[in-house]
Amino acid sequence: MFRHKQYQRSWLSLGFETLELIYHAAVRNLRKSYHNAVLGLVMAIVQALLMLLVIYFTMSLFGLRRIAVRGDFMLYVMSGVFMFMTHVKAIGAVASADGPTSPMMMHAPMNPIISIMGAALGSLYQQTLAVSVILFVYHAAWNPISIDQPVGMLGMYLLSWFSGIGIGMIFFSAMPWQPQVVGIIKTLYQRANVIASGKMVVANNLAPNRRDWFDWNPLFHTIDQARGFIFLNYTPRFTSYEYAIYFALTCMMIGLMAEFFTRQYASASWNKRN
Repeated sequence: MFRHKQYQRSWLSLGFETLELIYHAAVRNLRKSYHNAVLGLVMAIVQALLMLLVIYFTMSLFGLRRIAVRGDFMLYVMSGVFMFMTHVKAIGAVASADGPTSPMMMHAPMNPIISIMGAALGSLYQQTLAVSVILFVYHAAWNPISIDQPVGMLGMYLLSWFSGIGIGMIFFSAMPWQPQVVGIIKTLYQRANVIASGKMVVANNLAPNRRDWFDWNPLFHTIDQARGFIFLNYTPRFTSYEYAIYFALTCMMIGLMAEFFTRQYASASWNKRN
């Protein structure tokens, strides 16, 4: 008579609860660095603008504008910078998400996968808002933007973000074992992508021995494919978005398996001083 009966919840109810948890995890991740959401958006816009200006003046100073795709040169620079920023920010957000030893994991509904998804969605939200603001201001104040295939361009933008999640998963799973070493490797990878992403070059114009330097990088493929969707007179011949998809899925599967292994052995006492 007084026995407690466990309430059986439907899969739909559990799904909505998971989505709510992901939403709150994303909001928490956005406010982790900046307590003011508007300040976080402003900083994302400033970082993107600084990168745009540096790449623009670097290419202009060294006479690299002649190798760009025929069309709006600023849009050409934006196509590389925005994909790059979305990719590396996703890596950083996922790699620094709350791990199995985080105090947040002590709450029953919370788990590392929800933390990862919240961090990834928070990064995408912030970068997308920053990109939208910059594109709108450029379109309204300077030069009207014309994109040949907006849906394809958006797909490559999301694929850049998705591949960043896959790589970030590997760093996330390795972080509890050697936080300092993995943090250094993550930073080196993000900095190396300034050059290795190939955002300042056109794949069709590269010699085969030079193209081999970039072919391994999924970001190189998504940037070049995005330019094919943005510019009417450019058709990528040496890159493939399928490679970026397979690369991202492979990294994600490796990261998930490594995270499951790490979760079984991770301990909060690993990094404590004796």
